[in-house]
Amino acid sequence: MNSSELKKALESFNYPDIDRSLGDLKLLGEIKVVNNSANIELLTISDDSYLNVKKLIEENFSTKFDTLNITKKSLAKKDTNYGNSSNPNNRAPYAKNIIAVTSGKGGVGKSTVSVNIAIALAQKGFKVGILDADVYGPNIPRLTNTDLQRIKWDDNDKIIPAENYGLKIMSVALTTPTMDTPLVWRSSVAVNALIQFLEDVAWGELDFMVIDMPPGTGDVQLTMAQELPITAAVLVTTPQLVATDDVSRAVMMFKDINVHMAGVVENMSFFIAPDTKNRYDIFGTGGGEKIAKKYEIGFLGGIPLDMNIREASDKGEPPVALGNDTIKEYYQNIVSNILDNTDFNL
Repeated sequence: MNSSELKKALESFNYPDIDRSLGDLKLLGEIKVVNNSANIELLTISDDSYLNVKKLIEENFSTKFDTLNITKKSLAKKDTNYGNSSNPNNRAPYAKNIIAVTSGKGGVGKSTVSVNIAIALAQKGFKVGILDADVYGPNIPRLTNTDLQRIKWDDNDKIIPAENYGLKIMSVALTTPTMDTPLVWRSSVAVNALIQFLEDVAWGELDFMVIDMPPGTGDVQLTMAQELPITAAVLVTTPQLVATDDVSRAVMMFKDINVHMAGVVENMSFFIAPDTKNRYDIFGTGGGEKIAKKYEIGFLGGIPLDMNIREASDKGEPPVALGNDTIKEYYQNIVSNILDNTDFNL
């Protein structure tokens, strides 16, 4: 069996327990057969995925070659000389401006807001990339209809980002065999993966990089502030007290690390009944505006609790791109306020 025959055979094998082949998942790198010795490179970041595929190959090909050498694509060791928030490194010199979208707690629609902000910026003619830094709950591929794509490398050994809706997109979810593959990583591993996505992805020149942060005030937020000159932070909350309590902590974190805050977005702000057109403040009212006033930062706008937004987002059809004019306007107005509240490099 020569190199091309082995590659063709491997591409046809299904990944264990799912109905997609190794070829479909883009998990195969360089494959060479020399003197009945097979060298197979796997393109996977996850150790679990590597071991699963390695076992599959060994079970089917170990008797067909004198030696079977299965390796994971080696990655250049990252510089771990971290910066600090008062004098951060710049691991994304290709991006003129960096917007960090964060929240104090999960479940407030931060990722949905991130995607629609990024697309609204692209609609204005800017070159925009979005980095999914929510490593343990990566939703950006689902929201941008890129969840079936998997990473590839270009000729310069850079990862090629996914693209849709005028955005360049990178997420750890694009590196796993399936969307439900868990990443049981310590925070140091997650941080190193994000640094790789900043430095080893072929982003090209960007006017804006939007970073969808994980909820809370942990390692990822601190590391991004140390490794990137963040131009502005956008804080997402719902009106209810539990959410505003948590976003208050995020506000104080950004104050402590000297990151400018463009303002607060109040998501799920109100509900308009489709039959009666009556307004209901399901999660309370005015929480986002109170936070903005208390900490003297901008209030960027409110977004309603709307079934059309939820359904479109689940289908990977961002409302600001494919929704009706009323829904589009919510996000477009927020982006206009972000641009007005921050001195961006344009």
